[in-house]
Amino acid sequence: MTDSRPLRKLGFLTIGLFDEADPRSGHESTLEIIELGERLGFDSAWLRHRHLQFGISSPVAVLAAASQRTSRIELGTAVTPLGWENPLRLAEDWATVDILSGGRLNPGLSVGPPMRWDEVKTALYPSSADVEDFSYERVSRLLSFIRGEPAAPTAGQVGFERFSDRVQPHSPGLGSRLWYGGASLRSATWAGEHGMNFLTSSVVKAEESEDFEQIQLSHIRAFRAASPSGRVSQGLVVIPTDSASAEQKKRYRSYCDARLPRTATPQGPARMMFSPDIVGSSAEIAERLHAHAAFREVDEVAFALPFTFEHDDYVQILTDTAQSLGPALGRI
Repeated sequence: MTDSRPLRKLGFLTIGLFDEADPRSGHESTLEIIELGERLGFDSAWLRHRHLQFGISSPVAVLAAASQRTSRIELGTAVTPLGWENPLRLAEDWATVDILSGGRLNPGLSVGPPMRWDEVKTALYPSSADVEDFSYERVSRLLSFIRGEPAAPTAGQVGFERFSDRVQPHSPGLGSRLWYGGASLRSATWAGEHGMNFLTSSVVKAEESEDFEQIQLSHIRAFRAASPSGRVSQGLVVIPTDSASAEQKKRYRSYCDARLPRTATPQGPARMMFSPDIVGSSAEIAERLHAHAAFREVDEVAFALPFTFEHDDYVQILTDTAQSLGPALGRI
């Protein structure tokens, strides 16, 4: 198939794993990967959240550091699980990083109870766990704060101090660069109706079909029906092997093979469908993506780096993605 939209923005996503005994090295590796991404010409770099695990737990801090080591590449989260956050405080953090980056922040978020809720709720919300609202209303609060709506009833001078009635700093453009990471038709429509952009990934809910591509395509179209001018970014795991060693190719294929069985049928009570990882030469990956029903309707991607690979693997994958896969996908 050759009727895909031209690829306008090429991005990547990383989890930022680290060794518990030496966390600095892992965080430094992530920053170096982001710097490499900018040098290679990527348009965006995205970080995942990992709470109580050995991956980046504070993307806002890492992206603040990355903002001072880069000058052009967009910096995003994909995604921030809002159930772990206070919307007002997060609005302050994101606005601060956006100011520091010169307007390059692209925060992505999602709602719902935190992962392993029954195990973490006492530590996270010791006195309010039973009344916390993890619905879209939590997102609406965050949107209002970022977009400059009042967070307090009054502003003015109190003694020697001045107070604002809205979150400070206020970054005017940030409100148009917020993304919702959705896996359902409802989420896609809600994001569009509330002026957000839409992140669709390698995980979707099997609501009306068990065909991953068709499910993802329906979400993209539902979002665009609600927001024709909104941005859509697709995230899949793709592993180009153009410059990979024989050992790397073997390891990459073993990784993908081990993850393949979960893609056959919906998983768990929520009936989640997973997309198969795609490994091969850039030409082979491009051929598969051009035939992918959902890919043909997006013009931005944030390809996910595999979770457990080494720094040198990521360098090879990013280099091949930028120099071979991007052009093969018609990046403009």
